[in-house]
Amino acid sequence: MSTGVIKKVAGPLVIAEGMRDCNMFDVVHVSDMNLIGEVIEMHGDRASIQVYEETSGLGPGEPVVSTGSQLSVELGPGLIESIYDGIQRPLDDIMKVSGNNLSRGISVPALKRDKVWQFDAAAKVGERVEGGDVIGTVQETAIVLHKIMVPAKVSGIIKEISSGGYKVTDTVAVVEDDKGERHEVTLMQKWPVRIGRPYKRKLSPDMPLITGQRVIDTLFPIAKGGVAAVPGPFGSGKTVVQHQLAKWAEADIVVYIGCGERGNEMTDVLNEFPELLDPKTGHSLMERTVLIANTSDMPVAAREASIYTGITIAEYFRDMGYSVALMADSTSRWAEALREMSGRLEEMPGEEGYPAYLGSRLAQFYERAGRVITLGSEDQEGSLSVIGAVSPPGGDISEPVSQATLRIVKVFWGLDAGLAYKRHFPAVNWLTSYSLYVDTMAKWYQDNVAADWMDLRARVMALLQEESELEEIVKLVGMDALSDIDRIKLEAARSIREDFLHQNAFHETDTYTTLNKQYHMMQLVMAFFDKSAEALDKGAQLNALIDMPIRERIGRFKYVDENEIDTVYSDIIYNLDVDINNIIKKGDE
Repeated sequence: MSTGVIKKVAGPLVIAEGMRDCNMFDVVHVSDMNLIGEVIEMHGDRASIQVYEETSGLGPGEPVVSTGSQLSVELGPGLIESIYDGIQRPLDDIMKVSGNNLSRGISVPALKRDKVWQFDAAAKVGERVEGGDVIGTVQETAIVLHKIMVPAKVSGIIKEISSGGYKVTDTVAVVEDDKGERHEVTLMQKWPVRIGRPYKRKLSPDMPLITGQRVIDTLFPIAKGGVAAVPGPFGSGKTVVQHQLAKWAEADIVVYIGCGERGNEMTDVLNEFPELLDPKTGHSLMERTVLIANTSDMPVAAREASIYTGITIAEYFRDMGYSVALMADSTSRWAEALREMSGRLEEMPGEEGYPAYLGSRLAQFYERAGRVITLGSEDQEGSLSVIGAVSPPGGDISEPVSQATLRIVKVFWGLDAGLAYKRHFPAVNWLTSYSLYVDTMAKWYQDNVAADWMDLRARVMALLQEESELEEIVKLVGMDALSDIDRIKLEAARSIREDFLHQNAFHETDTYTTLNKQYHMMQLVMAFFDKSAEALDKGAQLNALIDMPIRERIGRFKYVDENEIDTVYSDIIYNLDVDINNIIKKGDE
């Protein structure tokens, strides 16, 4: 242990002398109040420490004690359904000790030490195991089976193992390595948050993370193990989009990080999630969720740690072979914490005052996502998908955080305040958004949904692009300047916008749409366009085509139940043909 004294206090930054034996990123206890801090810079025997708690009242001469270990999280049964702050202190347990407000220097273990878990051994004495192998399971919640794994750097022969009731600190197995050393395996293991957990190899991002949100799944899909950015001005619906993804994305585990979020928004999440039913299991959504609540009024330095805490927990569940979705809301406020600490360290500022290493820090975070073959003797696949919200000041995505993020991520869901004000949800702008995963996932869509999926998607995108160009002409010279076929294009594009891309998050059927239903919805809109274009060639009246009653049924197809899709689809196509043939006959008369 290294013990020093405080030399200077500048907000969350404390300078301590006599810390020569310290290492970078060591956790330290500051003053007699035992405030938690982390060493972020060393100069001789001087250590610069970012303190994760309020530093008011601290003064020079007070002691600083290094623990000699890095900031780590506790990983084991009890993570699911927990609500932590940025450095994995359980907020519900702290409330029982200190009331509604966080007390300084309070120390509560992340995982409950008194709870007994039923451990079912899956390995036998004499069996050879290596890091990542599953030696047993704990039924953590009704829908999450927690796999107890051999720590990453341990391998050897199991000497002792037995099923039964254990606390997280109890030894459930003993592994003897090739050197004869015995390693005790408990239900809990620790891992430093700034170091990514190891895996065998990464896999190609060639299958989608299905979200049930049409604008995402069809036009701008994210791969399983992929990364996406959701930039947008205030009030454009970033948090709502992330809530929808947390509820509906095809993920076994959800880790939600409220990084510097408004307290009211985090309260909404904390109140909503326990009441929401998981559509796949019928149980509460909280039974597969870990929440990290780091609100904007909490000490700024803890924001910097919160996203590392969250992604380390997410990697742990990925290593069990689960599909994990991590929501970081918002990385802009995390970057602001970096900027504040950098300014107090008197580092050379980069663009707009952000530190020069902003881009590399963002990359270190996002690059921990991926679909991987996990450690262990059996090839097991796990994935970690990361969706980060960005809150650029004034909605200007040319600012450094947005630009640094866009250089890393492959999916950009650009939210539009104009669409949000029109009550168009999700307010994803289809002209500015993109997904670079589309081509790599084309074969999956063709094999698993429909052979012509990519062609239909391309035609829908083309119609939306043409609508934008035609609207410019309409603004200049009016609607009468357009040809009949262009008017039909505008009508089909309006149908795509208002019926396909607009989705009601509060409607029990429309809130989630399967890929099969999305495919049929695209087919209906394109069938209207194709058949109307043919009818125009045969002399049909434009207004009669636009006013067809069947168009309302095409628009309301999104409210059709899943088990009625094929029947209703066939009926609409039949009636569309009948209506168009009648219009052509009237035109001939």
